[in-house]
Amino acid sequence: MDKFLTAAYEEAEKGLSEGGIPIGAVLVIDGKIVGRGHNRRVQNGSPILHAEMDCFENAGRLKAKDYQRATLYSTLSPCDMCSGAALLYGIPKIVVGENKTFQGPESYVRERGVDLQIVDSPECIAIMDKFIKEKPELWNEDIGV
Repeated sequence: MDKFLTAAYEEAEKGLSEGGIPIGAVLVIDGKIVGRGHNRRVQNGSPILHAEMDCFENAGRLKAKDYQRATLYSTLSPCDMCSGAALLYGIPKIVVGENKTFQGPESYVRERGVDLQIVDSPECIAIMDKFIKEKPELWNEDIGV
């Protein structure tokens, strides 16, 4: 994994250690991490704090021109909500650790002009596989099943 996906993975591990869902994300602009986050729905009792949303929140207010130079790294394929936020802010590139355990609206995101890259990281796949097997009810709640 490259250093930015590794940073997102470290966020996923942090979320898991807090009793949450192991998904992490970082937002990178001009080669620098400006925001990082992990899924905190469980920890905060939130319906929307997916890793990407937490990452955007922690990046703070940015200008449109900043988002237009950004890359979003996520350990898991972003869901409809998180993909929508990336599209809203015009983020041109998303790097995904894996989409085997869950696949968001990837075709739609690509149709909207986003350079979406899937890494197929064994580490990202393994952490989600294990979590889904151990806590299927929590996972289903997170993806709205």
